[in-house]
Amino acid sequence: MATQAVPAPNDLPVALSDVHTAAERIMGSVVRTPTLHSKTLSDLTGADVWLKFENLQFTAAYKERGALNTLLQLDDAARAKGVIAASAGNHAQGLAYHGHRLGIPVTIVMPKPTPTVKVMQTEGHKASVILEGESFDEAYAHARKLEASNGYTFVHPFDDPRIIAGQGTVALEMLADAPQIDTLVVPIGGGGLISGMATVAKAAGHPIEVIGVQAELFPSMYNLVKGEHEPIGGDTLAEGIAVRDPGSITSRIVEALVDDILLVTERSLEESVSLILQIEKTVVEGAGASGLAALMTAPERFRGKTVGIILTGGNIDTRLLANVLLRDLARSGRLARLRIRLQDRPGALYQVARIFQEQTVNILELSHQRIFTNLPAKGLSLDVECETRDRAHLERLNAALQAEGYEVRLIELA
Repeated sequence: MATQAVPAPNDLPVALSDVHTAAERIMGSVVRTPTLHSKTLSDLTGADVWLKFENLQFTAAYKERGALNTLLQLDDAARAKGVIAASAGNHAQGLAYHGHRLGIPVTIVMPKPTPTVKVMQTEGHKASVILEGESFDEAYAHARKLEASNGYTFVHPFDDPRIIAGQGTVALEMLADAPQIDTLVVPIGGGGLISGMATVAKAAGHPIEVIGVQAELFPSMYNLVKGEHEPIGGDTLAEGIAVRDPGSITSRIVEALVDDILLVTERSLEESVSLILQIEKTVVEGAGASGLAALMTAPERFRGKTVGIILTGGNIDTRLLANVLLRDLARSGRLARLRIRLQDRPGALYQVARIFQEQTVNILELSHQRIFTNLPAKGLSLDVECETRDRAHLERLNAALQAEGYEVRLIELA
């Protein structure tokens, strides 16, 4: 992979000049999102952390940049016939929004299991949505058939120099606002964003390390450039970067310009989504939190460096976000479920509640189990969901219960 001392090869399909041209082309039609310093995250990680808030785009994701750069380069005939893409995510919405704004018909093919909310959001931007196939690959194949039969222009979500150049404008803005950045940490799905950003970074006036991040369940680019064979697939929070097959164009650029790729766990993604909401008061999706997840996973890798992180998008289902936040509270000890063994006699519940009151712990929910248990007939299991101040407070409650002779087990999350 690349090192900081090696200049960008001249034969790559995207050059710095392409990114500058893209920036001029899309100027005024996408939000120039802020790049802000985070003191709290800097203190937490030991790095000097700068955040690029791409979740503040109109469609809440950076994907607008590449989509618009591509649409603006179509000739009149292509504009009249329209464009097509296979996507169930941010690419679909960015293309649909700017296509409608420019008067270009947009057709999006999505897999049949796509959540209704994503279909509705894309249709809300006046795109024609076709549900086809049970997987992205089947939807992609159908989109290609429609491209051939109807004369549409296919707009690839990442493996297109126009897309890559558009996404690279993120780096131009970041480095203009925070020129001291010496490390960029960039999510990788198909590789469009990191390809564009690395093109800019490696042409900067000072060495900038470019580190890619992938979800542990989808290490496709990681496998390709490192010659590994890690399994690919699973239900990841970072569905925006859950790509099985990286692009051929993006792979060339990543191998030439990117310094390293790190993998992050689902737990670190959940914790990072929660941290960004608590600290920065902004909502990001799983992929958008992957940069911070990398810093939290390998702090020694970034300690003392000036790091730029891209909050790539904020399109997360509200129910899923609620689950992530509650799970994080549970892991931190602020929410807990205790399983307490009781004797089935009058006053037993009162005595347990008394201990909770003495420890100033709020009881949220109670559940008795008398039948489906392996306890003796006169025994019962009591599950108590409760709210504490922190892990130490929870441990004091547990100790108080045990001191009164109760058998207690904490129901832990994975």
